[in-house]
This record gives sequence, structure tokens and C-alpha cells, in this order.
Amino acid sequence: MSRSHEVGVAMPTDAPDADVEVDAALVARLVTAQHPAFAGAVELVANGWDNAIFRLGERHAVRMPRRAIGDRLVRSEQRWLPVMAAALPDGVRAPVPVVVGEPGEGYPYRWSITPWFEGVVAASVDPPERSGAALALADVVVAMGRPAPSDAPENPFRGVPLAERDEVVAERLASGRLEAVLPATDAAALATVWRDALDAPPWAGPPLWVHGDLHPGNLLLEADPAGELRLAAVLDFGDLTSGDPATDLATPWLTFDGRGRAAFRARVASLRPTDASDWARARGWALAVGSAIVDTIGVEGPIGRIGAHALEQVLAD
Repeated sequence: MSRSHEVGVAMPTDAPDADVEVDAALVARLVTAQHPAFAGAVELVANGWDNAIFRLGERHAVRMPRRAIGDRLVRSEQRWLPVMAAALPDGVRAPVPVVVGEPGEGYPYRWSITPWFEGVVAASVDPPERSGAALALADVVVAMGRPAPSDAPENPFRGVPLAERDEVVAERLASGRLEAVLPATDAAALATVWRDALDAPPWAGPPLWVHGDLHPGNLLLEADPAGELRLAAVLDFGDLTSGDPATDLATPWLTFDGRGRAAFRARVASLRPTDASDWARARGWALAVGSAIVDTIGVEGPIGRIGAHALEQVLAD
């Protein structure tokens, strides 16, 4: 089965409105004009938060920013993804750009042609079925989480001290909007989780590499010989930055149920030192991301369901 590399498969409304509309005809013109050796059939397979993904022929995909912020994120990927891909554990791939596209044909942004990977996006299967990816995802987080250079990309929304996100998260929790779209949400309990995360000692080590967007829409799975789904690729490195590694340690609340989360945490703890403050901040990051999704787009589409799941799991712990 072939699935997109981006959350939001076949559901273009489950994301903010596009700044620039992109379609298969535009992609075909750009590829033919700039990289004719790659020309082939073009098919839209996903509209994500910031980018649209098109399949190009049998072996490639095209990543096209659909919002202005996506241009900066794609440029960051083009610079840094080859470096990060080399650090991934054996057997886990990343869509390193094969060639880079420039603005043209009336389209204002940079774009990329990447490999096409066969598999199933983790967001399209139920959380219990994702547990087979827990150990490999923990290995990815540990492998990536090494000191970053001083010129690592900056990101004001990831890797920063949680105190810098307090105003916006506290406003969401107090607004009543979360309960309006997710009635089971216990805002008071979430506020307690958030205070606990803020009270945890901040990260005192050097800035580490942070993927910044490790949710199930950016994880590609494949079946192993026994039929269990395992991690095949990590996608969308546009939010890559450096800072507090708890940002990526939030993924077990976004991605797994309790069983998968326990396996992930135990694996990380076996590979590098962690303490209660790291996991408290990580749980806070999961709350911050989940509440941002639910507050922005609700809970109906595939991205929205990721946010709803994160809040449910934060409360479950």
C-alpha cells in the first residue's frame, strides 16, 4: 500500500488555508522546466499543514510549500536533512532531497524532489497498532539528540524553554475552546499538567538537535515478516532546530497508547540518562502541541485526531 509522506491524506481542509494554491499541473510544469529528467505523472497525495506532497512517477515525490512559512522550512530541510539522515539508526530512512527546485511558473517558493517511500502513515492506523515502532522511534530520538552546531536553524516554537510558550498555552486552556470541540477534555487537569511541566527544572545541557514535529503523521510504517508494523521512515524535518530534547521526548503521548509509551520511555532510559524533569517537560510539550492542533482545527480530520489523542494521553497519565 502506498501512502503519503505527509499528514492530511486526501483531506485538504484538515489544515490552515493555503497562501498559494498548488496543483499537479503546476508541479508538472516546474519539473519539466527545471528538472526534465525527472518528468513523469504527477498526482496530489496530501495537503499537510505547510506543504503539499505530490507523487512524481514511480520513484519520487515533490514537496511543495503551500504557506509562506513552508518556504523557510523547506530551505532548512534542503540544508540540514542530509546531515540528520546520516545520524538515523539503520533501517530508518528520511526523504533527503534528490534535487532542489526554485521559484518559477508564478510559484514563489523553493521546493524539493525527494524519494518516494512505500508504507503506511502511522496516523492512518490505530494507536495500539503503532506500538511496534516504539523502540525504533526511541532509537531515533536518542540518535538525533546530540549537540547541535551554533548555526542550527532557529525555531521559536520548538526546543525553547516551556516558559516561552506559557502565555499562549495558558490562554488556550482558559478559553473554553478545547472543551467546545473535545468535550471530554478536563481543562483543570490539563492546567495542572502544564504547571507541573513549567515547575520542572529547565534543560541545563547544551542545545541538542530536535526534530520538532515527531507525531504519527510524520512517521511511515511498514510490515515486518511477522506482519507487525515497524518504523520505516521519519518525515518532515521542516521544524528541525536545537534546544531542549524534551520537545522530541513528547512523541510517546502524541503517537502511542500506554503500552507503546512505556516501551518508548524504557528504551530511551536504557540508552541515555533521563530524569523526572525531562519527562515532565516532555508531557508539557505534548500538551502544548496537542492543544495547538485542537484549538486551531478541531478534532475531525487526521491532524485533529492527533491533537485529540495527545490530550487524552496526557490526561491518562
